[in-house]
Amino acid sequence: MPIRPAAMAGSWYPGEPERLAAEIDVYLEAATLPPLPGRVVALVSPHAGLRYSGAVAAHAYKTLEGRGRLTVVLVGPSHRAAFVGVSVHASGAFETPLGPLAIDEAMTARIVGAHPLIVDAARPHRDEHSLEMQLPFLRHVVPDSAIVPMLMGTQSREEVTALAPVLAAAAAGRSDVVLVASSDLSHYHPAPIANALDAEVVGDVERFDSEGLMARLERTQGHACGGGPMVAVMIAARMLGATQGTALRYADSGDAGERDKGRVVGYLAAAFCA
Repeated sequence: MPIRPAAMAGSWYPGEPERLAAEIDVYLEAATLPPLPGRVVALVSPHAGLRYSGAVAAHAYKTLEGRGRLTVVLVGPSHRAAFVGVSVHASGAFETPLGPLAIDEAMTARIVGAHPLIVDAARPHRDEHSLEMQLPFLRHVVPDSAIVPMLMGTQSREEVTALAPVLAAAAAGRSDVVLVASSDLSHYHPAPIANALDAEVVGDVERFDSEGLMARLERTQGHACGGGPMVAVMIAARMLGATQGTALRYADSGDAGERDKGRVVGYLAAAFCA
């Protein structure tokens, strides 16, 4: 069984299991959730270093506490490999310091080839952090879960249009499937500018306006580095019966770490519920 080694353990998050679990517990215990209208179908979660975005990501994964075994479909942007289409890591497992997360190979078999742009390609996943930063939370909160790892190459409207219905078809009729879009928001603006830019994206999420978000991303590139995954997951979630988007937590990198508000990255946790 091919194992994708953890690439960021020991740098972006602790590599020691006890220390990693303890840090995640601190974030989860501090997270408070608003009332949600129903079952969580999909989530948005950030993917920066744990010390920066972990407090926000915890709000997304806290919604999964108490759920049984899940298949979690992870859709993120490719930061390090350039390609067109959607790369699926279709077999094996992803390693974490807390133990491996197996890939749901039955689901990847239904997804790969469902559209010509969606292919089995493990190489782009090798050094990518956008999905890996979700795994410690998943392994800690729902340890028996399986994953479906997917990276979008260009995040174009064409890729979104190809991917969304495939996600919905693969998850149809299954209450044990949760979709996760991995995305940070604006990058390296002073906090007042970043917060204003990010508020527009948060507004699209809370209005459950996938078309509005896609159009915004096409007009103003760079204000959500995983905007394509966000839009694809929103469209698929609506196809699966989700009716409401809820922002669970917004913050920027200046709220953690060195608390530098002069050049921040925005983070959002959100849920789409049926």
